[in-house]
Amino acid sequence: MDALSVAGLALAAVAILGGQWLEGGHLGSLVQPAAFLIVVGGTTAAVLLQCRLPTFVEGMRLGAWAFVPPPLDPTGLIVRVEAWAAIARRDGVLALEREIESIDEPYLRNGIQLLVDGLDPDRIRESLEVAADASESRLKAGAKVWEAAGGYAPTIGILGAVMGLIHVMENLSDPAKLGGGIAVAFVATIYGVGLANLVFLPMAAKLKSLIAAQVHYRGMIADGVLGIANGDNPRLIAARLAGHLG
Repeated sequence: MDALSVAGLALAAVAILGGQWLEGGHLGSLVQPAAFLIVVGGTTAAVLLQCRLPTFVEGMRLGAWAFVPPPLDPTGLIVRVEAWAAIARRDGVLALEREIESIDEPYLRNGIQLLVDGLDPDRIRESLEVAADASESRLKAGAKVWEAAGGYAPTIGILGAVMGLIHVMENLSDPAKLGGGIAVAFVATIYGVGLANLVFLPMAAKLKSLIAAQVHYRGMIADGVLGIANGDNPRLIAARLAGHLG
């Protein structure tokens, strides 16, 4: 669990609700189901209209990354690759076949499988680059789902505000209905702007940083696999991979 993401959401909620309370406002006035339906439903509809279903599903799946990022262990990777390089130099790359079942990372498992299959380094590099580029494109498209939601939500919030004001105008003769319409109008704007700037856009930015970290990690994997394919010294491979950590 990413403690910073949880703390960020909690702090945002405390700031908004606390500010409302300090201003003497009633916290219940911020709970408007109609405004919530307009903003969340309208934003979701706009995003669905913009992207293809697989991209939308990928975006929803990636949303969990903001709170539970995929585990990356570059230090452990260096240790494993160095050990595999030593095995390959001593017993040949075919000896790595027994290691494949113990590898959980699909990209790394694929790289070692290519080694065992006897492909030359250029073919291995080409295959790994194609897989990495395809994965990066898919992940970035998923992250843009949240970025798009952050762009649409404020406008949908304004739409909800206008709808609330129309409701107010239609009921000028009934003062009892004016308060509810005005509340929906202003709360819809709060929902739209708040969700965009406190949830959707920050999540999109965080997902982009996590994707960049994953791309960098896969670059380390490719470097290590190619080092083994080229028969480099295990210590040299480990030192080169350590250079990726800065």
